[in-house]
Amino acid sequence: MSVNRDDVAEQEYLPSIADLLADTSRPTFSFEFFPPADQAGSDVLAQTILDLDATGPDWLSVTYGASGATRDRTIRATRFIKKRTEAQTMGHLTCAGQSRDELLATLARYAEADVRHVLAIRGDMPGGPTVPWQQHPDGLANATELVSLIADNFSFGIGVAAFPDPHPQHRDPELDARLLLEKQQAGASFAITQLFFDAGAYARLVERVRAIGCTLPIVAGIQPVTNIAQVERFAALSGAALPQRVVRRLHAVADDPAQVRRVGVEIATELSAEVLRAGAPGLQFFTLNRSRATSAILANLRRLGLDRRSPAVASDG
Repeated sequence: MSVNRDDVAEQEYLPSIADLLADTSRPTFSFEFFPPADQAGSDVLAQTILDLDATGPDWLSVTYGASGATRDRTIRATRFIKKRTEAQTMGHLTCAGQSRDELLATLARYAEADVRHVLAIRGDMPGGPTVPWQQHPDGLANATELVSLIADNFSFGIGVAAFPDPHPQHRDPELDARLLLEKQQAGASFAITQLFFDAGAYARLVERVRAIGCTLPIVAGIQPVTNIAQVERFAALSGAALPQRVVRRLHAVADDPAQVRRVGVEIATELSAEVLRAGAPGLQFFTLNRSRATSAILANLRRLGLDRRSPAVASDG
């Protein structure tokens, strides 16, 4: 990745993501990227990272492909973030299609790159989340085992996934809640939701997990809508329900890409505001390696004064 900018000096200390989420005075704002496939994509990602770093994010994260397919590109992207920004850095890790030794080798590479947080995810089979899960013969069975592997061998801060809408493979919200508690017991210190479009689904998730003793702070994952077909595909793959009110608003402007972007920013701003007012400790934006929509949503929230948390809800999350 090549962008003309002086390297950011190494920080002697950055608060952990768990520490940031424990600060009840304000919500966290973070951004997720995916590893690019070619040099053109790398250049776009580099500029997007630097553009969004200017907004002062709390952390930046990079996804990890099924079966470790993007391992090297993910590591390169996290190295770039560590070198060129002042934010905490988190690398994702999935156990799909990989042995324990391969997983430990990737974790060692994260440690060598001074990446101090890992998002531990079971991951989907290459065909997507509805394809039946198959454990690698020398691998792990689920995300809880991955959390334990990380906690037993490294000192990373560990994040995990949470599901406002039921996981599409088993569609059992109570099971999702129990699994989140098991991940906490295995060593996770925070969770980030999959994308969702109904603030009520987030609130019900928090209620379910708190009722069984899970205390993990749960960051709300927000997907800016800039392309109708794309977001409908993501929603179908993740099991996220697209409310009819959202569908109607988007399809009313479907013939005008600029209006789709405008309405998409409005929808994401409204959703973000609702979950923050309900006590969400932070938002993570799934940027798709673009900065404009995410920057616009964040600016809207700051104009609304939602970069500070209400004392009435500060402890919820």
